[in-house]
Amino acid sequence: MTTDPQTLDCRGLKCPLPVLKLEKRLDETASGAQFVVLATDPMARIDIPLHCRQHGHACTVSEADGVLRFAIVHA
Repeated sequence: MTTDPQTLDCRGLKCPLPVLKLEKRLDETASGAQFVVLATDPMARIDIPLHCRQHGHACTVSEADGVLRFAIVHA
């Protein structure tokens, strides 16, 4: 059994699609679930952490080669 977080690939999607896909994933996962969101839309840098703060989810962001990587823990 692997403990690697699942990945939600939102690269190439424009606002608000990354956040909408994030909301759907959160609805499908239990509290404590961990996953990674990949996005290329610059607005995701603002939208995803804001959504997580508003709903109590932990979120850390990093960037490499133009891809934003959000590590999220479902509250």
